[in-house]
Amino acid sequence: MTARLLIQLAALLGGLGVAIGAFGAHSLHDMLAKAGRLDTFETAVKYQFYHVLALLAIGVLWTARPELRALGTTGWLWLGGILVFSGSLYALCFTGITKLGAVAPVGGLLLMAGWVSLLLAVREL
Repeated sequence: MTARLLIQLAALLGGLGVAIGAFGAHSLHDMLAKAGRLDTFETAVKYQFYHVLALLAIGVLWTARPELRALGTTGWLWLGGILVFSGSLYALCFTGITKLGAVAPVGGLLLMAGWVSLLLAVREL
């Protein structure tokens, strides 16, 4: 992972987050609400955006401080967390396969591990 890739991923996942969020809010709102999955969908979008902003921040930080190579690990953990956590919740919302909800905690652990990784990466600032 590089600082440039972190920023590119933040841009890509941010754009997708806007598209997915708008699609859900406008085109799928009634279907998600009727299925009782609107809150789940909103949680997936929120966590995606929180971590997109975090990816962007560490990309900018890494550009300013290229010696902080451990930020790459943080980026991989957050990318995996976004894909697994938000991805499994999106899949649950769109397919109704409730077993996908059991995958979300793995993504949550990746997101938390990313925060620990950030703590360790910047301990010498």
